[in-house]
Amino acid sequence: MTNLDPRSMIALAGFMSALMAIVLACMRRYYPPHIRGIGAWAAAPVFWLASTALFSSRGLVPDWMGLVGANTLLVLGTMTYYMGTRAFLGHRHTWRIWSGVLLVCLGVFTWLSYGWPNYEARLTFFTLVMSCIYGAQLRFLLRFGGSNFPVRLVEVVLVLHLATLFMRLISIFAGHTGANLMEPSIYQNLYIGAYALTVLMLSIGALLMATDRLRTELEHLATHDSLTPALNRRALLQRCEEEIQRARRYGNGPSLMMLDLDHFKAVNDSCGHQHGDAVLVHFVGRTLAELRTLDRMGRYGGEEFIVLLPGTDATAALTVAQRIHATLAVGHALDCKVSIGLTQWAGPEDTLDAMLARADAALYRAKALGRNQTVVG
Repeated sequence: MTNLDPRSMIALAGFMSALMAIVLACMRRYYPPHIRGIGAWAAAPVFWLASTALFSSRGLVPDWMGLVGANTLLVLGTMTYYMGTRAFLGHRHTWRIWSGVLLVCLGVFTWLSYGWPNYEARLTFFTLVMSCIYGAQLRFLLRFGGSNFPVRLVEVVLVLHLATLFMRLISIFAGHTGANLMEPSIYQNLYIGAYALTVLMLSIGALLMATDRLRTELEHLATHDSLTPALNRRALLQRCEEEIQRARRYGNGPSLMMLDLDHFKAVNDSCGHQHGDAVLVHFVGRTLAELRTLDRMGRYGGEEFIVLLPGTDATAALTVAQRIHATLAVGHALDCKVSIGLTQWAGPEDTLDAMLARADAALYRAKALGRNQTVVG
């Protein structure tokens, strides 16, 4: 292990940084612009690459580049990755704070390289700074990152690297720092190897997080109405079929409501389609607020919607319908009246088509009786 050349290991880390920078840059170009943070994630490996290039060129470039510049770029890359994570999760950048930290780092690295040259002190300061940045990012992800696999992967990588940095501090205090970074030793090789692996895994974690976000958004687009928060027709009917199949196995079947906005064509004709769209969005929002988490609402077509109420009989479903009528009668500028046809599952022989037909017939009876009411069919 001690025979490994630190310069070669640093070059390997640089190669990994270059590779991941290319991958993330391509993602930034082809992913939707509203998925933020990918640009910063792509820039971070570039800074890491520049840092490793300067570290590897120690003795071939001036010390201010191989010492001060390399350390500062490594810190900058880690900060940039953190800023990308904040942007990706919808939080504002904190560059004003971290740019101040970066300037302090630049000053301290310069002082410990020229004013009071001290490799051990410089290494200790650098390790503490990196620990603070990784710790801040870990704390941020634990608070806001959620529990999906890509986020958990990044969290694990951060924890492991923080442990490595802690071990490095212990080795410094134990007097195992060596004369410089390029001196082959088991401690140097372990740290550089851990750094190379961290660079790779953090970039992979960023790639997985962005891909998971894109997959989630595509799934949402495939199952939801393009205007309202309701499900689209295909997804809604699929949920209805699944619930009827469940009812055939376990009993306690669902109720189905068909809702149609009263005089909606007149709203479009008199106020315009933009106002009509606003009415639809408002109506769906108010209706969803009256439903349970397990209930499903979907747009069946135009101004017609269906609500699926799993494990609900007609009596309980009628109570839900009355709440919907009540919430739409509060006098808001976008409030509207709605007619509802309601039916409940009739047993194992009942089908979705039959339920839809009964709900549709009940809806037409509600319209014929004067609208703005519920009829059970």
